[in-house]
Amino acid sequence: MRIKYYFVLFILVGLLSACNTGIEPKEHLGDIYSIALDSIMKEDEGLNSNMQYIAIDMSNFEEVDESDKKEILNYFKEKYKVEVMDATFEQLEEKGLYNSDMMSLDGVLLKIEKVDFKFNNKILFEGSKYRSGLGAIGVEVKVHYQDNKWKAKEVKMTWIS
Repeated sequence: MRIKYYFVLFILVGLLSACNTGIEPKEHLGDIYSIALDSIMKEDEGLNSNMQYIAIDMSNFEEVDESDKKEILNYFKEKYKVEVMDATFEQLEEKGLYNSDMMSLDGVLLKIEKVDFKFNNKILFEGSKYRSGLGAIGVEVKVHYQDNKWKAKEVKMTWIS
């Protein structure tokens, strides 16, 4: 009877250790946030037309350090070939980058409102892309680790204006 319990315990330990990839998400935040933000950027691409810049509001990126922030900004600069900056909506207004005549930005503002690190290297992001009061979307992105790289697994629009 005791052998049966040890066998069950051995199987459970084996299953639990198989679920652990050995990858610590918090060591790859620049890559993970870039993937999540780029997934938001790809939604409703009409908002991207004639954009002069991409602003990413990193004001609430609590666990992201300065080198990760630079990695994120460089990723977007290389991919989209426009000016990329870390700025809030208010900072864009102060810099004169909000077109008050058109009541819109001359670029897009990406923002992450919520991040939830789940078990087994899955991260849930809730974010938005803003161009104007009538041109904005909310997006939910699930990022996970598969085949030795971080990938967006599921992307869905949650609201639109």
